[in-house]
Amino acid sequence: MASASIDLDRTRRCGFPEVIYGEGKTAETIAQIASELRSRGERVLATRIDLAKANEISQLLPEMMYDSTARTLRIGDDLPDAQAKGNVVVISAGTSDLPVAEEAHQTLLWMGARVSMVHDVGVAGPHRLPERLAEFENADALVVVAGMEGALPSVVGGYVACPIFAVPTSVGYGANLGGIAALLSMLNSCASNVAVVNIDAGFKGGYLAGLVATQKHDSMQGQDAPAH
Repeated sequence: MASASIDLDRTRRCGFPEVIYGEGKTAETIAQIASELRSRGERVLATRIDLAKANEISQLLPEMMYDSTARTLRIGDDLPDAQAKGNVVVISAGTSDLPVAEEAHQTLLWMGARVSMVHDVGVAGPHRLPERLAEFENADALVVVAGMEGALPSVVGGYVACPIFAVPTSVGYGANLGGIAALLSMLNSCASNVAVVNIDAGFKGGYLAGLVATQKHDSMQGQDAPAH
C-alpha cells in the first residue's frame, strides 16, 4: 500500500497483530489494511472509528462488527467462552465513562481474553463497589475507568491482589481540565497495584490487561502440559 506500511510480523514478535488507529485515515485505507491483515489470517481491530466512517467501511467489508459506543470495529469471530483466556474485568465509575470502558472491552474480546463488565460503581455511591466484589476479586487483571477526581482505581486497589490498569477519562467539570485532574490523581494513587495509562485510552488499558491475562493463562497451560 502506498499510504501504509503494514507490520505483518507483529504477531510473531508481540503476540497480537497490528491495530488500526482510525482517526485521520480514510474508510478506503482502513478497509485495505483490514483486508491485508485478514488475508494473512489475522483478526482485525480498528479504534476511533466514527459512525459515518463505519458506514462507509461496511460497504467494503460487510463482515465487520461495529460498536458505536466504543467506536471500534472488529473482524473475526469471538472465541467461545471455553476457549477464551484468563479473566479480566472492566470496571467503570459512571455511565459517562462507558465509551472508554467499551473500547477496553472490545479490545479484550479481540485479544481472545475472557472479559466481563462492572458498571456504575463510582465513589459517589461507596456501597456499590463492595456489593459487586465477587465479580472481580479473582480476576487476573482489572481495567478501572473513571473521570471526575479519578479516585476509583485506588479504592478498587484495596480489594484485590491483581494488577489494575487505571484509565482516566475526560469526563468532568472545568477543573477536571479534560481529564488531567483524574490522570494526576491516579498517578498519585496510594494503591501499589495501580498503573495508569493516558486519558481516554481504553484501548491501551484493555491491551495491557489482556497481555497479563493471556500470558498468565498460557504460562499455566504450559505448566500443566505433561513432561516428555
